[in-house]
Amino acid sequence: MGIIYMEAQKILPISGLSQRDIAGMPAISGLSHRDIAGMPARPTIIADSRELQSNVTRFLRELGADVVEKQLATGDYICSDRVCVERKTIDDFINSLIDQRVFRQVHGLSEAYERPVLIMEGNPELLYVERNVHANAIRGALASLTIDYQLPTLWTRNSKETAAQIYWIAYREQVKEKRELQLQIRSVKKSMPTHRQQEALVAGLPGISGKRARQLLEHYRTPERFFRATEGSLKRLDGFGDKRAKAIKEILKAEYKKD
Repeated sequence: MGIIYMEAQKILPISGLSQRDIAGMPAISGLSHRDIAGMPARPTIIADSRELQSNVTRFLRELGADVVEKQLATGDYICSDRVCVERKTIDDFINSLIDQRVFRQVHGLSEAYERPVLIMEGNPELLYVERNVHANAIRGALASLTIDYQLPTLWTRNSKETAAQIYWIAYREQVKEKRELQLQIRSVKKSMPTHRQQEALVAGLPGISGKRARQLLEHYRTPERFFRATEGSLKRLDGFGDKRAKAIKEILKAEYKKD
């Protein structure tokens, strides 16, 4: 955002913010317009070197942040000793859901940082039409990230909005809360627990929520036994029904064809 200062009781913005922009800003976690106008410092943000392909780091510098580039083991943007941001475009989120990468990433993020944050960048309406992934699998994944991992998710329309959100998170942490910027280093990279991977695997099927996946695994004991269950066996499960059992078996038996 750059430094904004007061002169003759007028707000003089630097780096492109107009007086109307500042006057129209809502209160942000206790920051008044006077606080914003009198910013004494700017935050430093550690960005994963692989994020340089996006425009986010460029916009962060335009906003006035100091950006330090490093190859991070987990997360994309470190804002303080406790906050790290994982940025996902809609397409990247779907890809990471298909290969289950998103759960490993979130698990690592939660292990390393006290307050991890997920930023979803893009048009939310495209989330269910970008790829041939069942809508319920996407909803189940989002529910798991929010409830099981207690991961707050923020939505932005583009890289410029993403940069602005990351800037304000870092500013709040470093300037307002006086927290240090710290790169978390893990000597041992922990993998996602086996039971979480099993639940995510089963929950990827149509009509299977996280709760239902756990119930099925408790009944069949292993994902393999569940996948091998006959359609008749699935129909007999409480609350399952013919339609859901048939849809699952059709997906498991269908030949893989890339669109």
